[in-house]
Amino acid sequence: SLVRTFTPFYFLVEPLDVLAVRGASVIMNCSAHCESPPRIEWKKDGTFLNLVSDDRRQLLPDGSLLINSVVHSKHNKPDEGYYQCVATVDSLGTIVSRTAKLTVAGLPRFTSQPEATAVSRGGSAVLGCEVSAELVPLLRWERDRQALAPEPRLLQLPGGALLLTNASDGDAGLYRCALDTGGAPKYSDEAELKVLPDAEEPQSLALLRPPSSLTRLPGQSAAFPCVAQGFPPPHIRWTRNEEELPTDGSGRFQLLPGGVLEIRDVAEADAGTFTCIAQSGNDTLEAQAELAVQVPPTFLKRPVNIYAHESMDIVFECEVTGKPTPTVKWVKNGDMVIPSDYFKIVKEHNLQVLGLVKSDEGFYQCIAENDVGNAQAGAQLIILDLDVAIPTLPPTSLTSATNDHLAPATAGPLPSAPRDVVATLVSTRFIRLTWRPPASDPQGDNLTYSIFYTKEGINRERVENTSRPGETQVMIQNLMPETVYVFRVVAQNRHGPGESSAPLKVATQPEVQLPGPAPNIRAFSGSPTSVTVTWETPLSGNGDIQNYKLYYMEKGQHTEQDVDVGGLSHTVTGLKKFTEYSFRVVAYNKHGPGVSTHDVVVRTLSDVPSAPPQNLTLEVRNSKSILLQWQPPPAGTHSGQITGYKIRYRKVSRKSDVTESVAGTQLSQLIEGLERGTEYSFRVAAMTVNGTGPGTDWVSAETFESDLDESRVPEVPSSLHVRPLVTSIVVSWTPPENQDVVVRGYAIGYGIGSPHAQTIKVDYKQRYYTIENLDPSSHYVITLKAFNNVGEGIPLYESAVTRPHSVPDPSPMMPPVGVQASILSHDTIRITWADNSLPKNQKITDARFYTVRWKTNIPANTKYKTANATTLSYLVTGLKPNTLYEFSVMVTKGRRSSTWSMTAHGTTFELVPTSPPKDVTVVSKEGKPRTIIVNWQPPSEANGKITGYIIYYSTDVNAEIHDWVIEPVVGNRLTHQIQELTLDTPYFFKIQARNSKGMGPMSEAVQFRTPKAESSDKMPNDQASGSAGKGSRPMDLGPDYKPPLGGDNSPHGSPTSPLDSNMLLVIIVSVGVITIVIVVIVAVFCTRRTTSHQKKKRAACKSVNGSHKYKGNSKDVKPPDLWIHHERLELKPIDKSPDPNPIMTDTPIPRNSQDITPVDNSMDSNIHQRRNSYRGHESEDSMSTLAGRRGMRPKMMMPFDSQPPQPVISAHPIHSLDPPHHHFHSGSLASPTRSFLHHQLSPWPLGSAMSHSDRADSS
Repeated sequence: SLVRTFTPFYFLVEPLDVLAVRGASVIMNCSAHCESPPRIEWKKDGTFLNLVSDDRRQLLPDGSLLINSVVHSKHNKPDEGYYQCVATVDSLGTIVSRTAKLTVAGLPRFTSQPEATAVSRGGSAVLGCEVSAELVPLLRWERDRQALAPEPRLLQLPGGALLLTNASDGDAGLYRCALDTGGAPKYSDEAELKVLPDAEEPQSLALLRPPSSLTRLPGQSAAFPCVAQGFPPPHIRWTRNEEELPTDGSGRFQLLPGGVLEIRDVAEADAGTFTCIAQSGNDTLEAQAELAVQVPPTFLKRPVNIYAHESMDIVFECEVTGKPTPTVKWVKNGDMVIPSDYFKIVKEHNLQVLGLVKSDEGFYQCIAENDVGNAQAGAQLIILDLDVAIPTLPPTSLTSATNDHLAPATAGPLPSAPRDVVATLVSTRFIRLTWRPPASDPQGDNLTYSIFYTKEGINRERVENTSRPGETQVMIQNLMPETVYVFRVVAQNRHGPGESSAPLKVATQPEVQLPGPAPNIRAFSGSPTSVTVTWETPLSGNGDIQNYKLYYMEKGQHTEQDVDVGGLSHTVTGLKKFTEYSFRVVAYNKHGPGVSTHDVVVRTLSDVPSAPPQNLTLEVRNSKSILLQWQPPPAGTHSGQITGYKIRYRKVSRKSDVTESVAGTQLSQLIEGLERGTEYSFRVAAMTVNGTGPGTDWVSAETFESDLDESRVPEVPSSLHVRPLVTSIVVSWTPPENQDVVVRGYAIGYGIGSPHAQTIKVDYKQRYYTIENLDPSSHYVITLKAFNNVGEGIPLYESAVTRPHSVPDPSPMMPPVGVQASILSHDTIRITWADNSLPKNQKITDARFYTVRWKTNIPANTKYKTANATTLSYLVTGLKPNTLYEFSVMVTKGRRSSTWSMTAHGTTFELVPTSPPKDVTVVSKEGKPRTIIVNWQPPSEANGKITGYIIYYSTDVNAEIHDWVIEPVVGNRLTHQIQELTLDTPYFFKIQARNSKGMGPMSEAVQFRTPKAESSDKMPNDQASGSAGKGSRPMDLGPDYKPPLGGDNSPHGSPTSPLDSNMLLVIIVSVGVITIVIVVIVAVFCTRRTTSHQKKKRAACKSVNGSHKYKGNSKDVKPPDLWIHHERLELKPIDKSPDPNPIMTDTPIPRNSQDITPVDNSMDSNIHQRRNSYRGHESEDSMSTLAGRRGMRPKMMMPFDSQPPQPVISAHPIHSLDPPHHHFHSGSLASPTRSFLHHQLSPWPLGSAMSHSDRADSS
């Protein structure tokens, strides 16, 4: 039969550890691959979940587990635990994923609260706020209840505390921390941080926050705080395992502000003891912390797929590594493999299966686990029929001597059963079998044999093959004592296996007695490199002791060494000095090794150190003292406890020296009493109880000639010179001119455009330095400062441009394309564009940026404004309303820039006018003292096209605005006449502009007093005949008042004189002739322009807000009989003239009425259909009268419609008088429903003249 192939069956995605918040939803990802779709199930804490009846947990189509609304309380935690994905393919097998831990963030609690703190300006402070480890990612800080903006001076420490460095006055305030775990945040107590003035007096050195031990995984980052305070400001440095750490920022170790050591991308080799050393003046403080690096399990060797036959032994190999050392367990088809006689764990992690049976087929998985993770790797076992040959396999898959019987059978005679199978040697753990060849082949030279054996009563046979053809004996090992085994032998020739021999039962012998442990084991060190171990004879030797084996191991190691010993003691030599070792002894008799003794631990004796101290440095403090600093000898060379350090120093010119000793914990010493201006040499040696080790090399320093001042920082260096090269700059300088201040070194800062990017410190004796690894053709700013223990002095600045490479200039970039301007509001436009130099997905992956520029052409000399963007769009704000702008874009990448793109244009939306009409003036019309002319200029901030004006006038400047009389004016007019005002009366005028967005603010009130007397050429009855219906000041009309029916409007009822009648007749005839001429001219003109004006007239019939159109036929619009219907006449909404350039600016308002009541819904509908329309052209002398001037007149209330009318009125609609600037009151003019305007009226009606053509057009 054919060989079955292995089936690919594995996980595409395995679940990962998850931190969840109570009430949120969580997805545990899982996806498996197989030729047949696998069935996915989930286990929680080793138990299968019943997802069918679970309303919160559900299985997603890809196999992932969705948990809705995580439940978590103090006594009910049903969702927290370990989850495992199980994939099954029927008739094939089952595999399990790695286990993933679901952790639910506990109730937000603060283990420590912030406390009030004071810090000096420029100092550091720590505000405590500790929470549990799983809540740290959810923690944030606030100052004065505002979220803290990220900046380098602020650092959140691993536990949650806030570190603030280089404090300034702006840092003062109330601080608190907040936990965001879903829902409302939980806040800690508030603590006040006070910032004090700069410290001027020395302060003792103290550690505000020492480092604490951390545990990290590879690839994570670690931060050790070491926050110190004192004056002078402390200097912080770090060591790892007593070795100085480079913290210049070039590697993975970086010293952050406040002395925090940050380790990026933690590696396993970073584990060790980190020591923080803080120095301020002569004070030194140290603090230590451990960094433990834990490594999740990883596979060095994974199990491989295996073919096998029944009765064979196989081994699945699995080699893992991790820290802590992982534990390994095996799973078969999802079930745990329990070690037994036939399933054994060998060589720590390998699985050995003995005596295969058909049911052993399936998937085996090696699962490795430690404290920080787990992993799984699997392989498939296929058991073939005996007549199928096993394909080539890796050499480690099968145990030795198991393949010889596996050759495929061919046609031919098979051997008969072997004869006379007997056990020639039986022991406790092995049996030797022998037999005779089969009768069918007495020689048996070409036969091989397979020996099948099993425990009695167990249906699982194992097989052992002979090592060479013709061999008729075999040694079966690794048996159990006092156990009955059943053996049978099968011979095999080139045609295949033959008949089996009869079963043979053999029982192994009982276990023999081995020696017990050797008593009274003792160990002691006789020298720094040797240990002597003694013991006594075991009490239960069970026969003669043949020898002993002594095992020993260095503490902290994992490999034992052994030595054979014939007696009861032994001295082990060649050990390390002052090192702990463990020892144990095992006795051997003729049966083998006995029981081991317990371990005894002893430390070798100490010795003098084998290496000198490290990093000896000298610092000249003044003319008579020098400060020495050093580090202990390297680890492993101490040879004992360091009890002290011996310092030897001498003048360079002499050979005799002076010796001083300091304690073993002291790593610095101030040598005083030296001579001025003298050079001294120093060396340091470490001491133990055994003596002094080797010393360091001699290091020299010269004292100052005089005592220099170190109470202030050094002055500025006297000169600074730079010499640029292609990738470097040579810096040279001279010291400060004032030599009275101590200079301990120089700090060189440099960077492109800023000298603060990099800082290098050099010795005070140095006068030049070469800055390497710079960019060619770059402008660098360089600063030089002298420093001492007080601080850094005044910097000296210089700049230089590095020389260019001899390469051609970079080609320019292509400009952006497709620039578009999208109008968003009256002051905002979004600019978008595309970049052809980017991929098709337009994803920016480099450091390019875009420059957007814009301007308006009004005025013509406007300068461009620019802004930079890193995306393919930019929001331009702060623009002017109703203004046309042009935009273009340029791209820059490194030193390459494109030209400006093609321009895009956009006009911002309109906005209501933000300023009133200006230059408002009021003058009296010449020859007509009761007629005034109002002039004005448009608003300076019109913010759009002005569509109209409203003139308010009143005799009382303090009256409510709805009590003022209004005069609407179209937007293209800047002057307006108002007639028939009262003589010798002060009037106040205001003007308001509007555009398509609404009404603007009103102008300031302008006062004008009409003249005292009328002109002499005006007829006496002019007031009565020409102004009936306009009033200037509200006056009540008596309830009993009735207008006279005659035409005499004289206040005293005097008749008109003949002269006045003749003059009136002449005026009427003249006006009639002129009117006829004008009508003929206008009719001819309009006939020619009918077609071109027709559309404009229809557009002009719309209301200002465009909400409706006026409809109706000409026959429906009849001029009302003002005499008959004046009592019910309504003031209708007024609209712009349909003419594109209207000239009419006066507002005809009927003035005469008896008691008029407000219009309500019960008014007869035909009244609403009768509208007073006024359209067409009118001379500039057309007038609006304010008031009659005779006698007491009853109060007239003119109602406004609540609905828009159909006829077109040649004035602005009432709803246009409803800007957001006004506050309307009941009865006000601009009410959108019913409102009443109060006027003084003459008793005579005055109708508005309107031609037949005008009436037709108004429809």
